[in-house]
Amino acid sequence: MAVSIDQIKALREETGAGVMDCRSALEASEGNLDAAREILREKGIATAAKRADRTAGQGLIESYIHGGRIGVLVDLRCETDFVARTEPFKELAHDIAMQVASMQPAAVSADQLEDGDEEAVALLDQPFIRDASQTIADRINDVIASVGEKIEVARFIRYQVGE
Repeated sequence: MAVSIDQIKALREETGAGVMDCRSALEASEGNLDAAREILREKGIATAAKRADRTAGQGLIESYIHGGRIGVLVDLRCETDFVARTEPFKELAHDIAMQVASMQPAAVSADQLEDGDEEAVALLDQPFIRDASQTIADRINDVIASVGEKIEVARFIRYQVGE
């Protein structure tokens, strides 16, 4: 099936994936945008798995203050300072800081949770506040697919007045 340039452009703008990746996903899905998005998501998960052993030594510290009563610092890491300066990475850092402010995760990942605290939820396992169909780990994997580097939340801290 022939895929139009407008379809490729729309999928690229939505996902941030490369032109050739968008084209091949649309061709594989016979022009179905939803199926093409899923193909790109699966490819992004595979890309993230390939990069898991790399060192994420660069990144940024994102701060977020909500109403003057809640403050969050997030240490988000990537492989190069070039990626740390990109808009998708900065937007991800801000999204994660807002997630921490609103959802109060107990730790970054499930293996960091203390035994006996069944109610505690790890940040990476929480539904994303802007799109409950995704977890934070899914959101990070989407950006990994877009920028092509390992990204990880190294740590975070949340402060609230009165606690």
